[in-house]
Amino acid sequence: MAIVYVTSIQKFSGKSALCVGLGKRLLKDGYSFCYMKPVSTMARLENGEVVDDDALFLKRLFNLPQSINEMVPITLTPQTVEAILRGKVEVDFEARLKEAFSRCGKDKDVLLLEGGGTLREGYIVNLSTPYVAKLLGAKELVVIKYDSDLSTVDDALTAKHRLGDSMLGVVLNRVPKPRMQFVEEVVRPYLERHGVRVFAVLPHERLLASISVGELAKVLDGEILCCPERSDELVEHIMVGAMTVDAALSYFRRRPNKAVITGGDRPDIQLAALETSTRCVILTGNLRPSPIILGRAEEVGVPMMLVRHDTFTTVEIIEQFFGKSRFYQERKIARFEELLDERFDFKFFYELLGL
Repeated sequence: MAIVYVTSIQKFSGKSALCVGLGKRLLKDGYSFCYMKPVSTMARLENGEVVDDDALFLKRLFNLPQSINEMVPITLTPQTVEAILRGKVEVDFEARLKEAFSRCGKDKDVLLLEGGGTLREGYIVNLSTPYVAKLLGAKELVVIKYDSDLSTVDDALTAKHRLGDSMLGVVLNRVPKPRMQFVEEVVRPYLERHGVRVFAVLPHERLLASISVGELAKVLDGEILCCPERSDELVEHIMVGAMTVDAALSYFRRRPNKAVITGGDRPDIQLAALETSTRCVILTGNLRPSPIILGRAEEVGVPMMLVRHDTFTTVEIIEQFFGKSRFYQERKIARFEELLDERFDFKFFYELLGL
């Protein structure tokens, strides 16, 4: 069995997306796989049960037979961390991990492990990424999120230094399209000359960084006033409607698949937004729209969302969350599969894994 540890240098780099994409391709190529997240720092308590959203999603997507407790044996919830710090936990975390590992990978060609958001996570229970990889005999595939040419090179070289010869290589993710050629022709050869294999250079795409209407409602603590069945629609752009009505239509036509943020007391702007490619209208200041506006929104199938924040605060909250939403929508998965098919060197990847 080949064991691949998908990890990263920083959070929200695309690990879960890569696990989904690899899982899809493995099945298409006739290989069986299972998934495991050895240490989760993103788990939460829900109705007395520990839940990890990424593991739960992959379990449902691929109909994996393992229980969540087997897929995520170590969960560092805030309650667990506090108990550890107070010396009230007497658990052999390593033994628990080994036991789950022995059950998870039976009769499978590949075991996909999803690591933490950084290489620092897990030290509190003596299960850092480098140690877990060594303990389980895994080879690491590191997702590097592009911030700049310098940070990309430094992150890749840091991963190589920390992980050593067991590191398979890296995937350079979310590269702005204007930088793609430079990264392919200059950065990639530089890294490979320095011992870092680059399996793929993936472009930044608005669709993959988008956020659903439902996620926006959750992060803004907003109330969806109409068309709740459209909560899965994906928002790729955010626009603020604070102009005159004469300028609004031409302004809103510049961006498709957008959310328009405007005051609840601006029916003229709300109507203009509803006449263009808008995924939802966010009404600030806790001011409800008129029945006429709600009726028009129902006609065109655009959710209206009421939030208590002012416009500036609403924009700030969304900007902090944008690009960090979960990878759970079918359109995102399909597009990421296409990117991997086009750009990921599966032949070399399989050779290194002995498949």
